[in-house]
Amino acid sequence: MRFLSRVYGRAARSRRAWYGRHPDRVRHLARPVISVGNLVVGGSGKTPLVAEIARHLLAAGEHPVILSRGYGRRRPADGVVVVSDGQRTQASAEASGDEPQMLARALAGVPVLVSPDRYLAGCLAERRFGCTVHLLDDGFQHLQLARDLNLLVMAKGDLDESLLPFGRLREPLDAARAADALIVAGDEADAEAVASHTGVTLAFRLQLRQGEPRLLKDPGRIAGRRVVAVAGIARPARFFDALRAGDWEVVREFAFRDHHWFSHRDLKAIERTAADEGATLILTTEKDAARLEPEEVAASPVPWAAVPLQVSIEPALFLSWMQDRLREARRRRAGAEAA
Repeated sequence: MRFLSRVYGRAARSRRAWYGRHPDRVRHLARPVISVGNLVVGGSGKTPLVAEIARHLLAAGEHPVILSRGYGRRRPADGVVVVSDGQRTQASAEASGDEPQMLARALAGVPVLVSPDRYLAGCLAERRFGCTVHLLDDGFQHLQLARDLNLLVMAKGDLDESLLPFGRLREPLDAARAADALIVAGDEADAEAVASHTGVTLAFRLQLRQGEPRLLKDPGRIAGRRVVAVAGIARPARFFDALRAGDWEVVREFAFRDHHWFSHRDLKAIERTAADEGATLILTTEKDAARLEPEEVAASPVPWAAVPLQVSIEPALFLSWMQDRLREARRRRAGAEAA
């Protein structure tokens, strides 16, 4: 496995170097592109960060669009799938994937498009929705598309990871030097350690916290703290630990693989256990909730609720820095057109 990891690392490094030597193979959209990505497989808070950046762009008067590859779709399709036009959701989770579906449900005013060809999706977004800026969800390895701002989400623990398939790293750690800035989950000391190790001088801090659960049926007040916890994400233990830290009494955990599609049998086993344990609630992540059929959970004897992951970026100067980079990108485009 370690041998395979070394081979994988050489291939990943060669791929990035090839695109560096062949800039003519990189396509450019008319509007600025902000990429948010990571080096590890899953579990970094990347998608909630994309949502938070989209909200800030909206508040600044921009018209952002989110472009995703739609990983884990059950019904992949050719071309571009419009998951949301910014007003309403237009595609199911099976056609979009769970993360684009979660973004589409959470963000009013932000179109969400899915395609393995994000240049094609971006062209459609510019023509149909009049977007002023593109947000690439999970875009760090999508080297086929030029970006004006390359953000890399990391945690201090990533420094100890190994390359796939032995570990969780998609690329060697030296690939981080391609980032314009790091967004480090943790405190100031963690941010300094990651920046020092990777050689990226600019690092912001990502603060993650669980929000108040949202009932999936008949929204209202939640009573009781005795719960069954369900997670089909990359690092389910983090979700379970955070629930306990939030004073929830977790009487049973159900952990599934990342992007797991829940079967009828899965749901019945969870609901039966919740009833037997005297739980007042079944708590899951917003990402998992995007894969749940509403009619299935509506019939549960114990109510289901989704726990949002809320993020903030510190220090606050990140927002002004991002706006400055967008202005620079637009000046470059205007200069190129004038020439």
